Amino acid sequence: MTLASGRQPSIIRTERGLTISGTRITLYDVMDYVTAQYPSKFIRSLFDLTQDQINAALSYIETNRPEVEAEYQLVLKQAEENRQYWEEHRREHIAHAAKRSPKPGQEALWAKLQEQKAKHELEA
Repeated sequence: MTLASGRQPSIIRTERGLTISGTRITLYDVMDYVTAQYPSKFIRSLFDLTQDQINAALSYIETNRPEVEAEYQLVLKQAEENRQYWEEHRREHIAHAAKRSPKPGQEALWAKLQEQKAKHELEA
């Protein structure tokens, strides 16, 4: 993608999706804040963008809203699927770790840990 003026494009497609040129910031990152109706000055500051970069991102989003929104929804869906996968993986890991018995010589420490855990559960 080249611009008529010979300048580099402001929004490029990378393996991460639509990205602000010269950064690792995707339009989907920006969309989180646009959707939540944060002011452009806040978004610019949050991502340490130049005025030209935030203007280009917001302009691209507005001009290509249906396509950007569709991709954004896919990104959100994939992020939720990843979160659920890792949450289940973490749950399985914790369940497996809870079944392990203490290493030889650490029985007293294990008993103290179990006592503290039971106490904490009663307080909660």
